[in-house]
Amino acid sequence: MATQTPAQLERRLVPPDGPILPDVVRSEFTKFRSVRSTYATLAAAFVAAAALGPVQCALYAARYPNVDAEEKADFSAAHLSLNGIQLAQLAIGVLGVLLISSEYTTGMIRATLAAVPQRRTVLAAKAFVFTIVTLIVSEIACFIAFFASQAFLSPKHLNAHLSDPGVLRAVVGGGLYLAVLGLTALALGTVIRHSAGAIATLFGLLFVLPGIASALPRATRDAVNQYLPSNAGQQIFALRIDPHTLQPWAGLGVFCIYAAIALTAAAILLRRRDA
Repeated sequence: MATQTPAQLERRLVPPDGPILPDVVRSEFTKFRSVRSTYATLAAAFVAAAALGPVQCALYAARYPNVDAEEKADFSAAHLSLNGIQLAQLAIGVLGVLLISSEYTTGMIRATLAAVPQRRTVLAAKAFVFTIVTLIVSEIACFIAFFASQAFLSPKHLNAHLSDPGVLRAVVGGGLYLAVLGLTALALGTVIRHSAGAIATLFGLLFVLPGIASALPRATRDAVNQYLPSNAGQQIFALRIDPHTLQPWAGLGVFCIYAAIALTAAAILLRRRDA
């Protein structure tokens, strides 16, 4: 049997361009599941998304006989059941930032980039692993929140159904929104490289910008508000569409564009800067 030279053996075992994406994905998944903060933040996001809505629905059903007519007219069973998304987005945002900023803090990013010189491949693998895990957890939490909430509301005949207009889109959209938000957070963590700074920037985009826009004259406010990241993205799980906001899928599309721009900037800077 012919023997192989060391050079031939190395070419057979190691891809000529370095590690391929599936190998890097497996490595990133191993890192992702071996960090305590992953489980803590995912658990916080899951509990917030799955439990807050049902608790609020249970409280509303308990006090329903004393609810005034105006509040009854504004009530939406599906909307109230998904209220936990507002709190869950904080945990998902923090997790997205920590996914890479923690490596800069500990210096592990140098080992990662030494093992995988293709830096864009590293970012793509992190984004893939994070998106899959976040999407699964978020979708499960949203469906649990919806069905648990309707169980509390059904004795009062206030419950909604997935077949009702816009309800299935809203429940599925809640998970999509959290996944895209997490990707945006990952991109900010890559660009800023400091956990506190990236988290502050993310929360500023989500919460401070809408507050600043609300101080603008009405015509300008209506034109600007609908294109802000959080306002656009949250349309996907909104049940009542304001005429001054984007349609649900258009809003999610705008939110995805923000995430794509952030990820593109992250890929460029990750490649150009020293670790």
